[in-house]
Amino acid sequence: MGLLFCGLFLTSTQAQTITGAWKGKIGSAHTELKLIKKGDSLLGTSYYYTSRSNYIRYAVKGYFDPNNNSVVWWDDAMLEDRLSGKIFGDDKEALLSVADFNCPGERTMRLDGESTKRDNKNKPKGTIALEKINSSGFHDEWDFVIENYIYGANDPEIIDSIARLHGVPNEVTEERETELASTTVKSVPKNDPSITVKAPPIVEKKKPTPATPSTAQQKYSTREKKLATVIPITGDSIELRFYDNAVVDGDSIAVFLNDRMVFEHVRLNNKPYTLTLPVSELGEDNEMVMVAENLGTIPPNTSLMVCIVDGKRYEARLESTENSSALIRFIKQKKKKSGSPF
Repeated sequence: MGLLFCGLFLTSTQAQTITGAWKGKIGSAHTELKLIKKGDSLLGTSYYYTSRSNYIRYAVKGYFDPNNNSVVWWDDAMLEDRLSGKIFGDDKEALLSVADFNCPGERTMRLDGESTKRDNKNKPKGTIALEKINSSGFHDEWDFVIENYIYGANDPEIIDSIARLHGVPNEVTEERETELASTTVKSVPKNDPSITVKAPPIVEKKKPTPATPSTAQQKYSTREKKLATVIPITGDSIELRFYDNAVVDGDSIAVFLNDRMVFEHVRLNNKPYTLTLPVSELGEDNEMVMVAENLGTIPPNTSLMVCIVDGKRYEARLESTENSSALIRFIKQKKKKSGSPF
């Protein structure tokens, strides 16, 4: 009876039930998570803590699929590090989590699944075991939305306004003219015997050996990979369209899927370079990496990727430099079990 009640409860109030505060562990880390549903997307914050005054806080993004109750979220940007005293600090320990939204009892809701490092699916970080709680022990901007979600705080403009508070500011350094110290040049009197001018020795210059240009494979292997977004995949195929982002400036890219090169030497412009991938040939968790072969005339190398999945459209702005490549993770969504109340 409890399972049936929960199934009916989820069907009628899915937005409210996934929206809220969650507490438990991800791996060995004590965790509190706040999720807010906006359409199919999720926003919020995550806290990994040793005490109420010692924690790391991230801005969270994700997706919720009500058809199979699968939840994907990831730590998008570090907001606060009370463990080391940093604000807007390093996010190398950021996680990506994939979980099932379960309701084992009338008043119990759980998120159960597995986590990995956000920027590397091959580095597992442990099991997810979170249970929904009435209120979080950590207070932030999302509390108002959670407490008033069914009373109008689910307005997209309210949610977006809070999400904008979590944007990491870009530091702009002003270019200044170099200040040169004034120099006095003294004239040398002619025919001064005390002054002897010697010709410098002739040194034979060696011709520099031209550097061998790095291949796309070498750039892929040596550059850091940074997550741009995560896209849930369903259906039979996914269509990817790559454009130059904003200004067409000669950007050239190579793309790798699960460590295998898909294409290289593609110059981006305002017409899409299109790629179709059969979902049946993909794994459960897939990594696509965009490598900059050059930076164009306006660094960095930026592109717009449009992804069509089962009739849904996703967009991601990808940025690659000489030091890092843009990473996109495609995660398969579980099919709804026949006969399940969910």
